[in-house]
Amino acid sequence: MTRKSSTSTTIAKYKQIANEMEQRILCGEFPAGSWLPSERALAAMLEVNRSTVVAAYDELLAAGIVKRIKGVGTQVSSSVLTDRNKRLPDWEQYAKAGFFQPNHPVNRQIHQFVQSERQMINFAIGELSPDLLPVSLMKDAYRTMEADRYAGYEDFQGNLKLREALSGHLLAYRGIASPHSSLLITSGAQQALHLIIQALLNPGDSVVIEDPSYAYSLPIFHSSGIKTLPIPVERDGIDPDAIVPLHKRHRIRMIFVNPHFHNPTGTLMSTDKCARLLDISTTYGIPIVEDDPYSLTEYDGHRIPTLKSMDKDGTVIYISSLSKIVASGLRIGWIAGPQAIISRMADIKQQIDFGHPSYPQWIAAQLLTSEQFNAHIQVLRTGLKNKRDRVVRSLRQYFAEKITFTVPNGGIHLWCKWQIEATEQQLFREAVSHGIVYAPGSILGTSLNHFRLTFSRANDDQIEQGVHRLFQATKGFATLTQKHS
Repeated sequence: MTRKSSTSTTIAKYKQIANEMEQRILCGEFPAGSWLPSERALAAMLEVNRSTVVAAYDELLAAGIVKRIKGVGTQVSSSVLTDRNKRLPDWEQYAKAGFFQPNHPVNRQIHQFVQSERQMINFAIGELSPDLLPVSLMKDAYRTMEADRYAGYEDFQGNLKLREALSGHLLAYRGIASPHSSLLITSGAQQALHLIIQALLNPGDSVVIEDPSYAYSLPIFHSSGIKTLPIPVERDGIDPDAIVPLHKRHRIRMIFVNPHFHNPTGTLMSTDKCARLLDISTTYGIPIVEDDPYSLTEYDGHRIPTLKSMDKDGTVIYISSLSKIVASGLRIGWIAGPQAIISRMADIKQQIDFGHPSYPQWIAAQLLTSEQFNAHIQVLRTGLKNKRDRVVRSLRQYFAEKITFTVPNGGIHLWCKWQIEATEQQLFREAVSHGIVYAPGSILGTSLNHFRLTFSRANDDQIEQGVHRLFQATKGFATLTQKHS
């Protein structure tokens, strides 16, 4: 390389150096895996400032041509081939780009464990076990579909027959009067949350979430630049009055709550707190997003009044799905809200996936209008209650004072607190080594000494076996009560 480059002086010096070094690399002078001159040495050779060489190497790094090893130097990337006409993309660099933040590492591990060939008992994923799925009902729904059904694009808000069926279902089962024009079909409740965030919020906005909560585990908030303000979940839900001082400091744009058999604590927000939350919403003009996967699972069959059913002013955006009451694989969720925002989110959904697939919507419409749907809900409640009783009985049998928890009367989760002298990482690692996986508390909020046992996925005969495995995994740890008594 010459000291005085002949390249046009309109190009910055560091770019000239980067271009020349790239050509030398592609010509094979510096093959893949070789080391470039140090920044100091190249600066002296070219009679430029070291910062100019640093900027040039930064250009090569951004292009994926080189990689830096701290304390060692700058190395030509293995993705650069000796053939000057070929160069592979640096996929590692691409994988680190984009505005979507990755899922929590433990969440990724959990999904890898349950999808692997290892014989893991799954107390981590919130779905129904095979014995709770309405298989015959779904088969009947499929058989009764018309053979000549149109299989093209659906209405961007969702299949009209499904939205009409859903409108009737919401009124009959959840006390919500919502016309089909104010409903949007989504790919489960998670897409519903994503659409609300992407359509209705801006980077820098502040929102209230529960602590702990499922929402805490979603990187979409922070990927979108949303500031989350957690409020602790008490035995009967969050304290709505805690929102007021937060709003005065942060100008809260939205409140996200899961008031009924809350994920992960299983708590039920009291009617008084629901009324107060609605009052705060209308006083300060803050919309509420009600995430309601579980209200139909109340084990004794009592109707739980949803926030949306109590909402007389239209401040609640209601989301739910069939994932926790029929089958997660259908990927049928929905949003009920003011028509203006439903149209806005339908437009965004169209940009993402051009509307929801037809066949799951037809099946869901048949399910919701089936005469057997109510019987299925009764069977589901009985089955979930049986699973809850099994896991509670097993925990009390094996752990006594080592684990404490509150018994829920609906939903699919048990929120447990360790009374064991060990770190969250130690306990999770030992559990996995014994063939059981659960959700550690830190991925759901700030509770490091808690964990969530989701009892809906395991078959009945696996529940006691899973709790026994957990007991075996923790036998070597001392209890806090013993140590400090």
